[in-house]
Formats: sequence, C-alpha cells, structure tokens
Amino acid sequence: MFTGIVEGLGELVKQEGLAKGKRFFIRAPFDLKDTKIGDSIAVNGVCLTVTSLEKDFFCVDVSPETLSRTTLGAFKAGEKVNLERALRLGDRLGGHLVTGHVDGVGRITSREEKGDFIFFTVKIPKSLLPFVVEKGSIAIDGISLTVNDLKEDLVKLAIIPHTAKITTIGFRKVGDLVNIETDLIGKYVVKLLSPYLSKRGLTLEFLQEHGF
Repeated sequence: MFTGIVEGLGELVKQEGLAKGKRFFIRAPFDLKDTKIGDSIAVNGVCLTVTSLEKDFFCVDVSPETLSRTTLGAFKAGEKVNLERALRLGDRLGGHLVTGHVDGVGRITSREEKGDFIFFTVKIPKSLLPFVVEKGSIAIDGISLTVNDLKEDLVKLAIIPHTAKITTIGFRKVGDLVNIETDLIGKYVVKLLSPYLSKRGLTLEFLQEHGF
C-alpha cells in the first residue's frame, strides 16, 4: 500500500529482457539501507518487487501483463521515474490510499502554466469514469492528486510548484501517456452498489427511492 506522496525522482539506469518481461535497474535518490529484497516500491505508480540491491540502485522484474497495461513497456534507459516505498504502519497518510495496481493509461491533452502553477487535462479511459469524482483523489504516475474538474472523460488537475519540482509531472507535455489508478474506496462503493443500480445509474432519484 502507498500514499501517492512521491519520495523522489529515480532513474532507469538500464534494462534487460526476460522471457517476454523485463528487468529494470533503477537508481534511487534516497538511502536504500532500510530496503530489502522482497520489498515493494512504486515506480510511476506501479507496485514492483525489489529482486536485488546495490549501493544506490535496485532491480525489479516487470511481467508481460504489467508491460502491456501500463506505460512501463515504453521505458528507455535514462528515463526519470517517480519512486515511493511502501507505507509502514504508523506512517502519516499524507495523500490517499494507493495500491500500485494501475487501472489504465491516460493521455495528457493540455498543459497550461499560470504563474508558478501548472494545469493539466488528462483524457482517461471511459471505463474508469464510475470511479472518478470531482474533488476526489486520483493517482497519476503514482502521484496523489485532486480532481479539480471532470467533464466527460477529461480530468483537470492543478499542480503546485513543489509537486512539479520533485516528480515527473513537472516535465510532462501534451501527448504523453500516464498511468492512472482511481480511488480504492470509490471502486468498492461502486462494486457494492452495482447489484442495485438500474440503467439510470446512481442518481438522486435512485438514492431517494432506496432510503438515502
């Protein structure tokens, strides 16, 4: 489990092929002395398992499934990546609950800088719309962000200077693909309510009819 609060920018030093998968060698910007083989680290929002360690870098094996469903399949040596180690009991939950299980890939359709802030619009798969709400949480490349506005399948985001400085979102541009994980709680709410929903969906009338 993660929070979407990125610890720093890592670098993909090199990669090797593995029977349809890949092995990534990633240099970390933080001390790895408390990290051990078998630990989970989110790489651009994808939960991966540490398979080996050196002084300042670690290795992860990426399955064909992960390569096909995330942006990791297009990674190249020198790529900068968002890194977050798994949440420990007792840690502050500064972002929101993030599993590292990517739901889909979105595309940046607009970027606008206003003063020190950057405003993005991201087009997301329509299948994810039931789990995204205005002012709710969404993870973009592993970064916990707030949905400023939602129009059809377009999510609008505002990036503060600190986030732009320490994550990949600061240099993302129009046309770039990003990993998307929708809110965990939202998924369970939709799952629990789905047997009771009509073709009308979740409306005010539906809630009133069922005593809400």
